[in-house]
Amino acid sequence: MGDATKWEEHQYRARIKEDMSASVRTIFAARFAPASSDILATASSHGNVSLYSISSCIHNKPISLNESNLQQVADPLLSLQGHDGPAYDLKFFGEGENSVLLSCGDDGRIHGWHWRDIVKATNQLSKTGNSLEPAFVFVNPQHKGPRRSLSPMPETNALDTDTQGSSIFSATGNGLAYSWDIETGKIKMVFEGHSDYLHCICARSSHNQVITGSEDGTARMWDCRNGQCTAILDPWKAIKLTSITNEKSPWVSCMAIDPTENWLVCGNGGKCVTLWSLPGLDAVTRIATLAIPQAITVANDQIVMVGAQPHLSRFNYGGKIISQVACAPLSAFSVSVQPSGITVITGFGGLVDVLSEFGSHICIFRCR
Repeated sequence: MGDATKWEEHQYRARIKEDMSASVRTIFAARFAPASSDILATASSHGNVSLYSISSCIHNKPISLNESNLQQVADPLLSLQGHDGPAYDLKFFGEGENSVLLSCGDDGRIHGWHWRDIVKATNQLSKTGNSLEPAFVFVNPQHKGPRRSLSPMPETNALDTDTQGSSIFSATGNGLAYSWDIETGKIKMVFEGHSDYLHCICARSSHNQVITGSEDGTARMWDCRNGQCTAILDPWKAIKLTSITNEKSPWVSCMAIDPTENWLVCGNGGKCVTLWSLPGLDAVTRIATLAIPQAITVANDQIVMVGAQPHLSRFNYGGKIISQVACAPLSAFSVSVQPSGITVITGFGGLVDVLSEFGSHICIFRCR
């Protein structure tokens, strides 16, 4: 038995509070660091932007989804100065050591850190008690109302980038999307037309276009040169709209463009995924899903999806399911696939699940 006289109540209380907080934390986004399959950047519901080493969490043998494996807690290599409120998305702008890590969140701000500064800080700072401030911060505009009153600050829900155009694209809670100049921090273009807030955004750089998905049930394609809407898609009905009606389809929850930028895949609140051929703006495949898709990507000519169920699903372009693998988060909000086939899923409970190209669990850990 231990010595009860050395028991520290305040430490015990702090530990219990930390464990309770971790159990309800959600990791909304995770991205692999440039040219690395080990360092993972995460964005959490607590506003934290943190870096973790996957190799430090890898087990010596394959693991299963039992309760003990879901309790492994990992300390971050480095915590960056996060957001006031949840951090919703992460993106890397550029490549290699010259890249910039971008985050956005509920406070309506976009934070940017130079990757070389992050690497330097990781080598110099201790693992706790330190936070690297962003190199720049972009703030969503607030509109002036009567008597010069300002509208509430809209949150930023999603990001994408165009390195050739030096642009950052953001999807916000007031139904607007913005194109930011990363060099000056100024807004280059405003994309206005949705009737409700935006969930997702994708850049189609080869055609100077950006595509947004909204709570209003539509996906819109925009010309980045003049800010004009060039097409309106209804992913639920799998049709291109010629006019807007009062009938509202389920929200567009997530979207992704394949590496060739010829295919667009959209998930929506009606529990389905639609695949679009962008050259002709035709819906070629409609896939019914068991739960609402919450994150989606295209890798190796496969549609990779996670959502409001503890499974990772892969489909071919024809809509046939290739595989379905159980994952750790009961509700997943992010999926990233490396060229090697390694897949990272994050979501509720602060859980990160790393899968091999064959679907086995390489490691599972809970973010501290």
